[in-house]
Amino acid sequence: MPFSLDAEQAVLGSVLIEPSCIVQVQLHLRPEHFYLPQHQAIFGAMISIESAGGRIDPLLVLERLKADKVYDDASGKNYLYKLAEAVPSTKNVEQYAKIVRDKFYLRTLINTSREIIEDTVGSDADTDLLLDSAEQKIYDIRRGKSMSGPSRLSDIIINEVYDKLNKLNSDERDEFKGIPTGYADLDSILTGLHKSDLILIGARPAMGKTSFALNIARNISLLGKKKVVFFSLEMSKEQLAQRVLSTEARIHSQKMRTGQLDADDWTRLGLATSVLNECELYFDDSSDITVPEMKAKVRRMKNVDCVIIDYLGLVKSPVRTENRVQEVTEITRTLKLMAKDLRIPVICCAQLSRGTEGRGKSHRPQLSDLRDSGSIEQDADIVLMLYRKEYYDAERKDRDNAEDDPENMASEVEVIVAKNRHGPTNTVKLVWDSEHTLFVGIERLQNVR
Repeated sequence: MPFSLDAEQAVLGSVLIEPSCIVQVQLHLRPEHFYLPQHQAIFGAMISIESAGGRIDPLLVLERLKADKVYDDASGKNYLYKLAEAVPSTKNVEQYAKIVRDKFYLRTLINTSREIIEDTVGSDADTDLLLDSAEQKIYDIRRGKSMSGPSRLSDIIINEVYDKLNKLNSDERDEFKGIPTGYADLDSILTGLHKSDLILIGARPAMGKTSFALNIARNISLLGKKKVVFFSLEMSKEQLAQRVLSTEARIHSQKMRTGQLDADDWTRLGLATSVLNECELYFDDSSDITVPEMKAKVRRMKNVDCVIIDYLGLVKSPVRTENRVQEVTEITRTLKLMAKDLRIPVICCAQLSRGTEGRGKSHRPQLSDLRDSGSIEQDADIVLMLYRKEYYDAERKDRDNAEDDPENMASEVEVIVAKNRHGPTNTVKLVWDSEHTLFVGIERLQNVR
């Protein structure tokens, strides 16, 4: 197995000669990165001394090694002296550490390749599943996931929590806040869309799930200058692009479908196209797609800030299951893992059950209305539910066409924050403009007035 004895000795020797080097070394290495067991033990002893507030010196390291029965007194002294003698220059300790880390990656890659071969040879598993598994294992190496262990609370606070708080109080604070949805009242509750969160948008048919998701995608990519990937299992890329363009140009969606556009419409289309040209918004209309396949596509694109999926009911399970409940459970689990692994917010639309239809006078949705599996409610960090009271007006004869009803061009919509793992739940009111498939914040309308 590849390793560099000289580099490992130089790293340890540098810390023994100049204890302050441990700060630079810890940025790149952990004990398991060293190949030789005794080197793992020596570096582990150094970290223990440093984390306890002590100053690293050969005597303290030796006592730790003797207590752990790694060395006896004589052999320990001789080897630690040899390490100090093996250092060309402590100024290059960071380069030595990178050599040790790179050799560790090579060893991990070799072991992972062997695992992939063993999984593949003579296996009856589905080829797509084997490819997804192999790609995930390689990706884990690059992310450093395969070598990470439990982290001490104090280390997390100092290295991550304090670091984020300092960044949030710096001049570049906007880069480290949650991604704004473009709706100020909603953002005030959610504090934006945060990394690793699974956000669910639930509603009955014709409530505007897709339009709401598209509005958010447009806001994030255009206003927030973020890279968004929209997976649509229901509509084609052309239909989605046409809807976004119609909304941006403020042209009636019916005109876009029939092509009956006047000169003013074409002018607005040109201006809208120019504006949307700045969007890093990508559409994928692959049908019969699994979550691992989505994850693979997002990883290849690089630097994606948010993923939106429309909708949950059409996503294919990556594994064979006995029933729909198990299938949805597996899908929501992998969606949450995708958000966590990629460290980006993942938004997924979901259809609610018909329980809302028979709920007396109030048809306002609840968490229990999520279809097929309780795992949806469990795995989601945030659940948003859309509710339009006018849709349930008993006097309306054609509910299925309520979205295109001229009388309902500007109706009030409630965005119910039914679950918020990070904060309060509440209800935000928006205005639904069906003519342009647009959701507008109340606060924005007040500012315009």
